Amino acid sequence: MTPPKPVRIALWSGPRNISTAMMRAFENRGDTAVIDEPFYAAFLTETGIDHPLRDEVLAAQSADRRAVTAVLLGPVPGGRPIFYQKHMAHHMTGADDLSWMAHCRSAFLIRSPPEVLVSYAAKRRPTGLEDIGFVRQAELFDREAQRLGTPPPVIEARDVLADPRSALTALCAALGVPFAEAMLSWPPGARVTDGAWAPAWYDAVERSTGFARPRPPVSLDALEEPVRALAEAATPYYERLARHKLAVGVVGGR
Repeated sequence: MTPPKPVRIALWSGPRNISTAMMRAFENRGDTAVIDEPFYAAFLTETGIDHPLRDEVLAAQSADRRAVTAVLLGPVPGGRPIFYQKHMAHHMTGADDLSWMAHCRSAFLIRSPPEVLVSYAAKRRPTGLEDIGFVRQAELFDREAQRLGTPPPVIEARDVLADPRSALTALCAALGVPFAEAMLSWPPGARVTDGAWAPAWYDAVERSTGFARPRPPVSLDALEEPVRALAEAATPYYERLARHKLAVGVVGGR
């Protein structure tokens, strides 16, 4: 009997969007292998952009997109039946071949632009809209919607934080995998699967043991220029995807 094909999940987000916590949730399942931002080195090489720990990232990852794609579509680490791939939308620079996405079940993680930028600015000064991925995320969403003939799953970060069980149950159902209670908590600390950039970005998630409660929303009026202008420019792209977000009802027993 031929073994079933592994389920390959590609979760697309921008930076500072609970994406690493989502990776923790899936990694804590017993049936899932994960990979962290596999196209980061390719993005840094192609753009020449300076990011924290740039040299470490380039030393740790292949910058050859074809080689990275071969890993994403190859044997799943540990022979697990699910391969969860954490992707930053802006790492796909536009000149790359995206045909491999047809072999994955894509979902899109969104967060309001003011909240993303407040978190991002605490780590690195944003220089333009391309830093936070909203435009490219919308392009990838449109591409998948056209390929599938229906919108792919969209999950809102605030919904996950407000009710992880309900949100992750909805996401798993949309992706065709069973929800696992183990996704709701995890041991603190770093992981060998974390990217080489983790020391610059993952301090909060390394202290975490689960999803944090959502903070009060950040409004555009609370932002100063030029960050406010970036948030305003990103908002239409965020709202386009938000129209398709999964319905998540608040349930008890968090």
